[in-house]
Amino acid sequence: MKENLNELSAFMVVAKEQSFTRAASKLATSQSAISQTVKNLEQRLGIKLLSRTTRSVTPTEAGERLMALIGPALEQINAGLNQMSALKDKPAGTIRITADEYAVSAVLWPKIREFLYQYPDIKIELSTDYGLVDIVEGRYDAGVRRGGLVAKDMIAVPISDEIKMMVVASPRYLERRGIPKKPQELATRHDCINLRLPTHGGLWPWSFREKGREVKIRGEGQLVFNSINSVLEAALAGYGLAYVPESMAEPYIKEGELAEVLAGYNMVHPGYYLYYTSRLQSSPAFSLLLEALR
Repeated sequence: MKENLNELSAFMVVAKEQSFTRAASKLATSQSAISQTVKNLEQRLGIKLLSRTTRSVTPTEAGERLMALIGPALEQINAGLNQMSALKDKPAGTIRITADEYAVSAVLWPKIREFLYQYPDIKIELSTDYGLVDIVEGRYDAGVRRGGLVAKDMIAVPISDEIKMMVVASPRYLERRGIPKKPQELATRHDCINLRLPTHGGLWPWSFREKGREVKIRGEGQLVFNSINSVLEAALAGYGLAYVPESMAEPYIKEGELAEVLAGYNMVHPGYYLYYTSRLQSSPAFSLLLEALR
């Protein structure tokens, strides 16, 4: 029975990764070992499950059917084994979380670093991604996104305050280009350092509160990043105005490396939520992490 489960688990990982190399890395084994394991399964079943070429590995029709049949069962087995491991004296197991860059650095890490010292047998894997990740398909235990971006069928728990945004620039840039008085000036008179997000289908618009309503500005500039930390670094180097969370900019404002502009138009965005499916509710390790993040 154990050999059968090992073969099926190995096949599922190879089929999802579509690579023996990536699957071997994920399972901490050799490529030749996992290849032989899948061959043994195919020989035992008497049917080809994977189509192999020099460039790719893809499931055959039979392989796709097997994935659909055993996938849910293997997930339940793994969830059960994780629950059993948590019955030891110390909670244990690996928790995989997908979150955007700012959530990892400003919300998760400050709390997780203390949590890990307290529970050394619990492992946490953080994956940085701005996209709206399907945590079930991606085999994550939970995700972290701002309110309004979480799917309705998920359990969502607030884990941060609202996020105040601000526009900042280096004193050198402001001396050269002047200080904007209204948000509309950003689109015509200034260099904006932009952030490209897959969740917005392009550049992230800068939102402001003006006369009781939300105003969105799309400014132009020399630089576009897909990392908000890079946006901040470019602003510090004097390449333009940056639209960043207040907590990111505050230390540099105190040191005089950045200055805030358009303070009267600041927008506040919803805070972050941890979202997950109901299958994790009975995991002691996850419950402990959830309490630490609340």
